[in-house]
Amino acid sequence: MATKSNAASTAGKPEPSFEEAMQQLESIVEAMETGDVPLADLLAKYEEGTRLLAQCEQRLKAAELKIEQLKRQKDGSLAPAPFAVSDRSDLGLA
Repeated sequence: MATKSNAASTAGKPEPSFEEAMQQLESIVEAMETGDVPLADLLAKYEEGTRLLAQCEQRLKAAELKIEQLKRQKDGSLAPAPFAVSDRSDLGLA
């Protein structure tokens, strides 16, 4: 897996934000679902979608870790707590 700086340098542009990556993923899925995409373009879109999905998953994991670190105990003190992972089908990551 490419590192953030490595991925950004190979593309020649910085990685998109989580929200931008999700929008790009949605656009790729819509284009692929039309069935009007030539095979070469379909493969390129699949590769780009896979890369974007990995970026989104990495950012979600980082956010989960941050939430774990910031959860407060009943007395108001901060303490790590496990993050409850639920069904991710609503995020399109099932």
